[in-house]
Parts: sequence; structure tokens; C-alpha cells
Amino acid sequence: MGHRVVVPDELEWITRPHEPGEPARHVAELSERAEFAHTRANIWRYEPGAKGRRHRHPLQEETFVVLSGTLSMYVGDPPERKDVPVGGLIHIEPGTPLQSVNHAEEDLVVYVYGTPPESEHAEILDSAV
Repeated sequence: MGHRVVVPDELEWITRPHEPGEPARHVAELSERAEFAHTRANIWRYEPGAKGRRHRHPLQEETFVVLSGTLSMYVGDPPERKDVPVGGLIHIEPGTPLQSVNHAEEDLVVYVYGTPPESEHAEILDSAV
């Protein structure tokens, strides 16, 4: 088949580990479902106040496209806050420290893709927030 369609009703949301009382992040993994060969992609939903782990990928570049809410991205070392509105994107080069945070009062939904596909090689860093 020369194409794949993934519709919202078919997404399986997985709640990522978080501390009790801490706002959660949820991920819908797309790579297998869409049968990506050369990229990796997910849709992330951050509850208000949720934050991802600060990390950096040695080889993978990542692009974050905001579907709803406002993404606060802490990039570089020392971390610099960049706010990305709905319809905006932020592209992160390999080796750049990053941390995603939802400082808003509503859910944040972000489409994230990276290339080359790399899932287990990220270096985990101390939180920026």
C-alpha cells in the first residue's frame, strides 16, 4: 500500500509514568501504526502543569508542531524558554538539550517527529524547571 491514514478515534493513549499528584503526559504512538520507515512520530498530550524529562538525542533531530495549547520548550545549555503557539513549530538539532512543559491552564497537544528514528539513546539531564 502506498499510503496510511490514522484518524483520532483510532489512537491509543498511553499515560507516561509520573509522580503521585503530578500532572500526567499521555502519548499516542504513531510510527508503527503509520508504518514509518525513516522517521519516528508521536502525538503527546500534556495536562496543565505537566512536563517532560529534559534530555538530548545524539543523532536524532526532532520537530514539535503545536496542535492545541502553548508549548513551552526549554532549549540549550543553559536552558532558554521558547513559547510556541498553536500552529507553530520548533525544530531541535541533534545534541541540543530540551524539555517540554505545559505552563498553561488547558491541555497541550503536540505532534512530534524525529529522524533518524531513535528511541533508546537519549541522554537524560537534570530538569530545567
